[in-house]
Amino acid sequence: MSNMTSQLHPKSIKVWDPFVRLFHWSLVTCVVLNFFVLNDSEYAHKWVGYTAVVWVLARVVWGFVGTQHARFSDFFPTRLRVRHHLAALNAGAMPRHTGHNPLGALMMLALMAMVLLLGLTGWMQGLDAFWGQEWLMELHETLANALMVAAGVHALAALTMGRLERTHLVRAMFTGNKDSY
Repeated sequence: MSNMTSQLHPKSIKVWDPFVRLFHWSLVTCVVLNFFVLNDSEYAHKWVGYTAVVWVLARVVWGFVGTQHARFSDFFPTRLRVRHHLAALNAGAMPRHTGHNPLGALMMLALMAMVLLLGLTGWMQGLDAFWGQEWLMELHETLANALMVAAGVHALAALTMGRLERTHLVRAMFTGNKDSY
């Protein structure tokens, strides 16, 4: 079943279930804490990072067993879905998607992958085999910076697409309802 709706977009539609919203804002909190607040506290930084990894792993499970728009099958960015989406945008059309559009899905998966890689590289730094390895510390820092850039692009894209689609995308991540205006 396609997640594209008809051109007559409903006024309000339930999209994000409570778990998806809790995951999103919990992950945002973990990332902000670790990047801006806890960098000087190794112990807190480590455990907030592990918490972020657990949230991502839980979201992966929810992507297979969760509600309709939380499932990967509803929005997974296949080559065909991405190509059709880009072609529609190039043609000046604004394709409507109830859940994630294919580019948003790519970003979501990239953000989750970066959090998992940050968790892995952080954990590896505590192993005897990798203790003090400069390349690993640099990789961890580069991933953290890339995550912040990607999160910024994600936030800007949500604001931009919400404006273009005339929907309240940011509000939907609080309420669960995607409203048109």
